Amino acid sequence: MSIQHHFASSQTIGRPMEIMLVEDGLVDACVTINALKKGNIQHRMTLIRDGQEAMEFLRQEGKFARAPRPDLMLLDLGLPKKDGREVLSEVKLDPELKSIPVVVMTSSDDEEDRVQSELLGVDSFITKPVDLEKFLAVVRQLKRYLHADLILPAAL
Repeated sequence: MSIQHHFASSQTIGRPMEIMLVEDGLVDACVTINALKKGNIQHRMTLIRDGQEAMEFLRQEGKFARAPRPDLMLLDLGLPKKDGREVLSEVKLDPELKSIPVVVMTSSDDEEDRVQSELLGVDSFITKPVDLEKFLAVVRQLKRYLHADLILPAAL
């Protein structure tokens, strides 16, 4: 008993970052997932393939009633069912969701997309194909920003 108690009281357990990847392209999803693995970022990933399901997940509706709240959302703009631009707008205008950091990842180099995303308060805008080092730097920066929430005391 004393060994277990000593371990529990002297250790902290880092909770993996909950990352929600909203991406309809499997190749792009794999590139992102592999980048996070290579970057040694402790995380749990949920892949959502369309904008409508993304909003259901975030609002914990239907089959997503027990979905975890993401620490970070990686959002493609070109999505089926509900466009990524609509998802971003809904998230940033929702008082319950607007604090979730969002990184837009898109193949669009449209300046209008960048401006609209920045007006909505997106945390970062990355053009695909994603530069691995730039992407990891953005995630690490956000992880430092969220660090207090990601380190939890050990359960007793």
